[in-house]
Formats: sequence, C-alpha cells, structure tokens
Amino acid sequence: MTTGFDPIDLGGRRLANRIAMSPMTRSRAYGAGASPTAAMATYYAQRASAGLTITEGTQPSVVGQGYIDTPGLHSDEQVAAWRQVTDAVHREGGVIFAQLMHTGRIGHPSLLPAGLMPVGPSPIAAAGQVFTHQGMKDFVTPAELTEAGIAETINDFAQAARNAIAAGFDGVELHGANGYLLHQFLSTNANQRTDGWGGSVQGRIRFTVEVTRAVADAIGSHRVGLRISPAVTYNDITEDGYHDTYQALVAAIEPLGLAYLHVMEGPDRELTLQLRKRFSGTFILNPSTPDAVTGPGELTLIEDGTADIISFGALFIANPDLPDRLAAGGPFNDPDRATFYGGDQHGYTDYPALTG
Repeated sequence: MTTGFDPIDLGGRRLANRIAMSPMTRSRAYGAGASPTAAMATYYAQRASAGLTITEGTQPSVVGQGYIDTPGLHSDEQVAAWRQVTDAVHREGGVIFAQLMHTGRIGHPSLLPAGLMPVGPSPIAAAGQVFTHQGMKDFVTPAELTEAGIAETINDFAQAARNAIAAGFDGVELHGANGYLLHQFLSTNANQRTDGWGGSVQGRIRFTVEVTRAVADAIGSHRVGLRISPAVTYNDITEDGYHDTYQALVAAIEPLGLAYLHVMEGPDRELTLQLRKRFSGTFILNPSTPDAVTGPGELTLIEDGTADIISFGALFIANPDLPDRLAAGGPFNDPDRATFYGGDQHGYTDYPALTG
C-alpha cells in the first residue's frame, strides 16, 4: 500500500514524500520592489522537509498584484532576491515550485502604480473588499482585457516562468483557482465575453489553456503544474455547468504532459474522482475539510488512490516539520490566524519544531 511517506517522481525529480506545502499568501515581501527577504528564505527552508513546497502566490506582472506586500517574479531585482529562498530550500534537500498568481479583478488601484487598474475578462466588479494601506476598499470595476492585453498577459506568465527558473526554482504552479484571473475566465459571472475568450465552455477555458501551453513551451511541461478549484465560490465566483468546464479543461491540458494537476477541492468529491481518472500525471489534492484544517486523516486519500500527493495549508504554517509530526501522529502546534498576513517573525518563523 502506498502511503504519504513514500517517495514519488515529479517531472523527473524525486520527492522524498507525498506531503506538499500548499501555496499560502503571507504578505511579508518587504524587500525592495516587492522582493523576498532573508526571513522568507528562513520560513521556506524550515518547511523544506515537504516532498514539494509551493510558494505563496507571486505576481507575474506589476498589474497582477492584488494584495499588499506580495512578491513578484517580473524584475531582475525580484529574481535575485528569490535566489536566496531557493538556495536555502535546496540546501535542506527540498524541492520548490513558485506559484504564479495574477489576481485579475481582485485588488485595488491603490495597490498599483499610478494610472494602472486591475484587469479582468469583463468589466464586472467582484462583490467584496480588499485590504489596502488605507484600510478596506471595495473592489473596483476592472478594465476589460483586449486581445492585445490577453496576449501580453500570456507573455507575462511565460516570462515569469523563465524568471522562476533563473531564480533557481524547480518549476512553477499556475494559479487557476480561488477567483483570480485564470479562474475569472473559467467562470460564468466574471467572464461575460462574447468573443473567442468567453461564451462557450471552449471559450472560457481558452485563456487558462493558452497560459498553460505558453508556460510549458517556455520552461518545459515537466516543470509546470496547474491549480484549480472547481465549484469554489471564493472571491465572488459562479461556475454554471462546472462539470463540463473542468472536464473540458483537463482534457485540453492532458496532452501537454504537465508535472501535476493540483485540485483545491470544493463540495464535489465525485468531480474530483472524475478528474483524477482523466488526468494521467501526478494528482495533488487539497481536500475539502469544511470547518477544519487538512490534517493527518486526509493521508488516507493517498492510501485509497484518490490522490498521489496531499497538500497541507494552515497546519504547515504552524508546524515547520509537518512530515515528521504526521509520521509521529503529532503533537501539532495550533496556527495563530492573527499572524497569517503581514507582521514580523512572530507567527512566521518562530513556530517550534519537535526537535532542535
């Protein structure tokens, strides 16, 4: 029987176990030009015993930023700063992918250089607010991406992927989940286009497919993963007919030979199982655990074949040596949610390990 503690091959790299650190925004990129810091290098190195570490969402372009103090991968300065993170993780024997996250309509002009606006598939504002340096602000109506804007955004993703490899990352994960730009194109409420980038299922999946193809062409498909969140309504997303959407999406990316598909599971386990059968590569699952964090019980989903790898979020924040704790059956530190976003090393690099 396969367990979470068995090694696995991922795009030609041997992972020590089947426990992944899920991407989690921490809003601590205090370096110049939205760059990582030495504290971020410490944070990721502490968690390098994960079979796969996936970074927090990292914007592929200036306009892709939707939250304060999130890092980018679009400048030479950022590439150089990320190198201290990847070097630190590799010294600990870890494998690390950068998550590329363009937030699209989720954001606010005050978070961007003067004159820039958040963008989206259609000029439709999301319901809700975002935290800015001036406090909470309503989401604004985004600028609709033109054909030229879509082409530029696809190129931004491809260049950010090249930058990630130059910064020492083992690969990248494309964030197609949680109501951000790729997910907005997949949705039936944020995407009201009537051209070839919307309307039909094939139109709505096109942007995600083209971004994925461009990134795979740029750095090799064995270095690319895609994260999706079918039927997850976070950030004001509606997905009518989502079964058809995600079946078509996975069918379209299957020939690319990606390193993995990462499913942030919503309420539909049946669809998860269907996508698992349709996708022939490594299948990473962040399982649905309503009102609870992903915990040791979810490792049984590897044993029964539901997934190849399980990703852990909040539990990894509080337990830098999570694989060891899972193997030992605990104990587990409790995550301090008040320190999740921004701040200093408290709640970031000061959680104790079992030993040392």
